Amino acid sequence: MRVVLAGGGTAGHIEPALALADALRRNDPNVGITCLGTERGLETRLVPQRGYELALIPPVPLPRTLTPQLLSVPGRLRGAINAAASVLDQARADVLVGFGGYVATPGYLAARKRKVPIIVHEANPKPGLANKLGARFTDHVAVSHSDSPLPNATFVGIPLRREIAALDRLAMGDKARSYFGLLPDLPTLLIFGGSQGARSLNQAAVAAAPYFRQAGIQVLHIVGPKNTEEPEPAAGGPQYVTIPYCDRMDLAYAAADMAMCRAGAMTCAELAAVALPAVYVPLPIGNGEQKLNAEPIVAGGGGMLVDNAELSPDWIAHNLLPVLADPGRVAHMSEAAGRMGRRDADVALAKMVHDVVGAAGAAGAR
Repeated sequence: MRVVLAGGGTAGHIEPALALADALRRNDPNVGITCLGTERGLETRLVPQRGYELALIPPVPLPRTLTPQLLSVPGRLRGAINAAASVLDQARADVLVGFGGYVATPGYLAARKRKVPIIVHEANPKPGLANKLGARFTDHVAVSHSDSPLPNATFVGIPLRREIAALDRLAMGDKARSYFGLLPDLPTLLIFGGSQGARSLNQAAVAAAPYFRQAGIQVLHIVGPKNTEEPEPAAGGPQYVTIPYCDRMDLAYAAADMAMCRAGAMTCAELAAVALPAVYVPLPIGNGEQKLNAEPIVAGGGGMLVDNAELSPDWIAHNLLPVLADPGRVAHMSEAAGRMGRRDADVALAKMVHDVVGAAGAAGAR
């Protein structure tokens, strides 16, 4: 079986694609996998790191408004479609699986042109333009929200890395805290804002450091590689550990009793899968999808939600610290978050790929 994955640009598109690739490879070590990408995306680093072939096509960002750039889109898109079609030909693709983003649009159009079966995976409650287009060309649509507006939608969740999906937080807790220099027996809050950090979240958390110490709560704060926030050193009291980046998020999750973070689709899916309750602080820009990502988890009792503009040291002191100080409430929220999570989305999506390729092969044989 030969599979082409179109999920470049951001980690939210790339990581589910790579989790699917890993699941397909576990099923069949000889599976052929090629990832479509552009030179602008994180895929240039992430895909080779995971040992998969990356084929680059020209980037064609679509303007959101009427601008002169629109005049250049048809010609540039045609070139990207032809480049993607060449990748499908060279890979002798049996199926294209798209995850949205700039690279998915030419991928879908090329697959349609070459009559290669298409599977669409949509991670967000509001589908992007690329996946709205791709869903018009296929009956095979996998979604992460059961009320997705895309036609022919099958709920599978978001494919996650195995080290996250298989994580036993309780069993790994002491080892994880030791790894970060934390004590084993104190309530622990994990703070992070994505791969680049989040300035407003960082500033509110660092300013709240005295409150954390007074409450006996230790903190692991991933501030982001371009940020320098850290609290003033204090003699005694619980640790407030700041690190610029973390390449072992499985251990960061295992070290924590609760998180405070943004509400990207991958973040929400990972926290629910490992049953880690969180205070979600949705990114205040965009179309509001981060809030939509967090709302089902919060409604189910697995987290709290606060607007970016309302997050402050006082909010943390009066709303978050009382929760962390109540082990019973944290345990209840953890159970609720876990009920919202799905750990086997990679397996479910891999099965869809096998079924689609099998059906296409059977149809071609008739």
